[in-house]
Amino acid sequence: MSDRRTEILRAATRVITRRGVRGLRVAELAAEAGVSTSLIYYHFADRAGILRETLGFISERADRYTAQWSPDAEDDPRAELAQVLLLELQDTAEVRENSTAWGELRASAVFDADLRTDLAKATHTWVHEIAELLGRANPAGTAPAHAASAERLTALLEGLSVRWLSGSLPLDHARRLLAEALDAELEGLRPEPCRTAAAVID
Repeated sequence: MSDRRTEILRAATRVITRRGVRGLRVAELAAEAGVSTSLIYYHFADRAGILRETLGFISERADRYTAQWSPDAEDDPRAELAQVLLLELQDTAEVRENSTAWGELRASAVFDADLRTDLAKATHTWVHEIAELLGRANPAGTAPAHAASAERLTALLEGLSVRWLSGSLPLDHARRLLAEALDAELEGLRPEPCRTAAAVID
């Protein structure tokens, strides 16, 4: 990806973080990126293309910073999984921006079918990656069980992130809740009320 294209996507992420998806205007994006509007349209066919590519940029950036686990975790699948998840909850400008923009895109997807499709694909990829890590950390489980666990953990992570970013939950408490949930998933702990609720749904 060219440096100019990357800078435009970085700028789009910043604008979405500040103003939301509805507030993303090509003129403001061009000013934020320090380029002309014609250059924006040269790289991206339309506003939907900007959103699609920004979503991909956010996902790739998250992949990079969640891959920075400590050397101690390299031979320990459980520790690697914990770090991949917990690195989504760290007080850095990059993570704050990424998580906020992801939340804005998800909220807008409720009203935008195209964005909903793109977000569903990105979410599926993320869940699949976490399910694979769960399989390595707990090989005794089945693939469907790993997938269900990954769905729960990623959904919890998104919720905890929103609460932390909005000031409703301290970061250390959010991280502790996520770590406890991961331990419960890996150990196969299912509180009785959850079984009852699942039975009711079925």
